[in-house]
Amino acid sequence: MPMTCAASFKRSFRILLLIGLIACRGAGVYSQTSETYPKGTIERVSPELDAIVSKEAKVEVIADGFTWVEGPVWIESQKMLLVSDVFTNSIYKWTEQEGKQLYLEPSGYTQAKPRAGELGSNGLAINLKGQLLLCQHGDRRVALLNSSILNPRPTFKTLAATYRGKKFNSPNDLAVRSNGDIYFTDPPYGLEKGIDDPLKEIPYQGVYRISAAGKVTLLTDTISRPNGIAFFPGEKSLLIANSDPEKPYWYAYDLNDKGELVKGRLFHDGSRAFQKEPRTPDGIKIDKNGNVFAPGPGGVWIFNESGDVLGRIKVNVKTSNCAFANNDKTLFITAEHYLLKVDLR
Repeated sequence: MPMTCAASFKRSFRILLLIGLIACRGAGVYSQTSETYPKGTIERVSPELDAIVSKEAKVEVIADGFTWVEGPVWIESQKMLLVSDVFTNSIYKWTEQEGKQLYLEPSGYTQAKPRAGELGSNGLAINLKGQLLLCQHGDRRVALLNSSILNPRPTFKTLAATYRGKKFNSPNDLAVRSNGDIYFTDPPYGLEKGIDDPLKEIPYQGVYRISAAGKVTLLTDTISRPNGIAFFPGEKSLLIANSDPEKPYWYAYDLNDKGELVKGRLFHDGSRAFQKEPRTPDGIKIDKNGNVFAPGPGGVWIFNESGDVLGRIKVNVKTSNCAFANNDKTLFITAEHYLLKVDLR
């Protein structure tokens, strides 16, 4: 019996997904470690950490079965966490009462032609109106979920897809300023062939701003692999992670009166840690006191506002991102196929 178009599409998608996972695994981006169950410990470098993470804190696995989980965002009004499963083009939700559930599919690639690689959503955020924002790798844009968060449907409004007529690489992570501006990073990871993809139109990896009025501005093109991005309290400066094995750094910038990046500087050099435990800087979250939680080599690094290492949530699988809840007392961590939770205080 001949296959229907829908069945053919699904079969082709599964084959391409498998090929993409195998390719990414070989490249070191993704690795199947189902035999390695996550174990976490708290490493204390400075006594300052005791005021941030209690000595009784434990790392708990609360969900699994993802392919590569990313982009967590906590929605306080619903007591709900949303995360991207990048390779399966879907978003899952987690609640204390019901655990892990499929929330939205597709999440980042809406075209009819099947494709492989990191095609789903990555970074997620909530805007000032309580709407869901998505960095969509497959569609190469920053988008708004054009339906209710309580009744999600895969309909999206494009907020930004091009700069000066050229398509973005693959928007990866984003941060929303209190005036409504959206700052986001644009590395090449969502392109099927990465930096060498023939469909890549912009020659650099940029950091951009979408103003509340919808204007797109290039803020910097000097970071080789911009990834995680977050504002420090007061929004006078922000932090950007560079997920480049040759330059595993976190960069800090001040913001001028126009919201542009000035006075760029090295916040922390992760080269020594990377040599011991290969994993580059990824997502970033900063608490209300300016402490930085930064997934990277060997787990989630914790810095003070000056870039000094206070400690690390050491995890034996690769961590990608994190999100706060409960007034910064709870930390959720996305790590390969798993979702982890740490009650900090």
